[in-house]
Amino acid sequence: MTEFPEQAAGLVVDTALTEDLGGHPGVDVTSSATIPTEQVSAAHVVARAEGVIAGTPLISMVFHAVCERLGLSGVDAEVVRQDGDPVARDDVIAVLRGSTQATLVGERTLLNLLSRLSGVATHTRLWADALEGTGARVLDTRKTTPGLRALEKYAVLCGGGTNKRMGLFDVAMIKDNHKLAAGSVSVAFDLVRTAYPHVDVQVEVTTTAEALEAVAAGARFLLCDNMSVDLLRTTVESVRNTGERVELEATGGLTLGVARDYALTGVDYLSVGGLTHSSRILDIALDLVPQPSTGHP
Repeated sequence: MTEFPEQAAGLVVDTALTEDLGGHPGVDVTSSATIPTEQVSAAHVVARAEGVIAGTPLISMVFHAVCERLGLSGVDAEVVRQDGDPVARDDVIAVLRGSTQATLVGERTLLNLLSRLSGVATHTRLWADALEGTGARVLDTRKTTPGLRALEKYAVLCGGGTNKRMGLFDVAMIKDNHKLAAGSVSVAFDLVRTAYPHVDVQVEVTTTAEALEAVAAGARFLLCDNMSVDLLRTTVESVRNTGERVELEATGGLTLGVARDYALTGVDYLSVGGLTHSSRILDIALDLVPQPSTGHP
């Protein structure tokens, strides 16, 4: 699995805390008024539903950021479920010990991020399981939450998926509008290859003829967009018969109900924007642990 994107996560945490606290350092008017700064407590981060966990490094990161901003004593986080682990309802994900104020200030920021990423991982695992044994893998897309791309793509990996390009900068993708603007698949491909000779080029195609034109132009990765299962199978067979080593991806309107049918056409990938733009969160909570009575009246 790719390493956790710590730098991107730090920016997200800082932005989220500024949003919640009303500035930098900001203030939690409820917690600061009701909880002494010296009070400490224990808390559990708990799954409220079955799923797959992603984003556990954020736990320590959020509370460290809170304590640093507000001058509070630390919160130690013992993570007991790792990224990619399955969880059931009521499973403890992490045990927290330390400043009660800091715990409550960071609670919502942590849960928003952890729930979101775990939801993406949980959804991705459904697709990975559906494709098991077919030879095809599920890919994410650029349809991510602005500012969260690195984290959401990390969550896809935690769920057993595969990352596609990170943005417009690392892979060229020739789509319908590019072909129309340039005049043809071949012209568009040649223009990109000339301008950026060391960048991978992918071409979106909608017919078998267009796929063969792209391969003849030099494309070695094709996005087969909105094809029926039968048309996709024909296209895969035709491309394979060229003898060129070409990676093929099914894309456009795919659902779990038809995922296996598309995978069995012989494609290498299914790309699913819904992994990031339509995943439901995984319900996760933070519960303070009741402290034993001191025996004082």
